[in-house]
Amino acid sequence: MAMDAGPGRMPFFYNADGRLIQVDYALQAVSRGSTTVGLKGQDYAVLASHVKPTRSLLEPAEKVFIVDDHVGATGSGYIGDVNALVDELRVEAQRHRLVYDTAIDVGGLARHLGRYLHNYTLYTVRPFGASLILAGLDPLGIQLIQIDPSGTTFKGNGFAVGAGADEALEVLSKGYRPDLSLDDAVGLAKQSIESLNGERTAIELGVITRDAGKFQPLNGGAGTHAGLEASKSS
Repeated sequence: MAMDAGPGRMPFFYNADGRLIQVDYALQAVSRGSTTVGLKGQDYAVLASHVKPTRSLLEPAEKVFIVDDHVGATGSGYIGDVNALVDELRVEAQRHRLVYDTAIDVGGLARHLGRYLHNYTLYTVRPFGASLILAGLDPLGIQLIQIDPSGTTFKGNGFAVGAGADEALEVLSKGYRPDLSLDDAVGLAKQSIESLNGERTAIELGVITRDAGKFQPLNGGAGTHAGLEASKSS
């Protein structure tokens, strides 16, 4: 007798096409989240995320996070899942410092989160409905890495996740050049989100540069250099 492979028919993990059903649902959750992008140049990386309006009197949820001095993160999907994954990254970064007395490399941090997420695809538990983008600096240089709910990691110069991700990525692809200045990269990241949500969209930003060596959240309304100077003086 044929049996339905819907969300309530665990442990039937795979559909007829060989796709992981629960991971597909997790990816759908990500696609309903805030438009979120990352962009990398030779000497910097930028993270940006749409801050969705909330009910009156409520503060918007944080969208760009400091993981460790040299690594930042943003994500899209269920806010609780994004926060839980950022906490997992922070714990792993601190554990590495305690054991080895050095900062963890960004690739190693991403691989840890990939393994953590992959474990949730092996058993009858709910995968995390969130995809994260990491930006950081390590001995290999500036790094930009995306991790999806299946635990797969991707390295590249630009990523977009969340609502309208394909359209946002198209804007990034058309405007990207290897020699983009930091200010232009911030402007392009904001443009990719504003193209979907309007010019007055609230956007949270974070930047890491080779010179500064630290990930710094920025005020979305301030110029990049002004925001960096404000971060240094605060």
